[in-house]
Amino acid sequence: MEIKIRVATEKDFSEIFELIKKMANFAGGKIENSVEKMRAEKNFFGAVVAENEQKIVGIAIYFFAYFTWSGKNLFLDDLFVEKNFRGQKIGTKLLQKIFVIARQNHCAKVRWQVRKENKIAFNFYKKMGAEIDEKFCNCSLAAGKF
Repeated sequence: MEIKIRVATEKDFSEIFELIKKMANFAGGKIENSVEKMRAEKNFFGAVVAENEQKIVGIAIYFFAYFTWSGKNLFLDDLFVEKNFRGQKIGTKLLQKIFVIARQNHCAKVRWQVRKENKIAFNFYKKMGAEIDEKFCNCSLAAGKF
């Protein structure tokens, strides 16, 4: 079965959102997003999908950000491959496409986060050559609190 890696379009948002729900279930996260919100905010993110003949089986969602020390960066917000399709180098192919997009957009770095508990992802990223910084902690403040 051939897997095609391509840039997502708005028509893919419903399928992408289904994978986001699976990812949240896997990671124990709470979803505050929706397909409607994705459509309204489509100018703030991009996505790459992995699809077989029938459906999207993997996603990489990203956005561009500016970091004071390095300049323009591509921030990979999420990378997820359906369980039945793991072990087929789909994650690697999605990341390679992300790297192409970052080079095309003259980014200084590609950045992302990984949970320490997700040892498979942690090891995958190390194998890809990623530098993993354990000094910084994530901070966020939800709307209504700022």
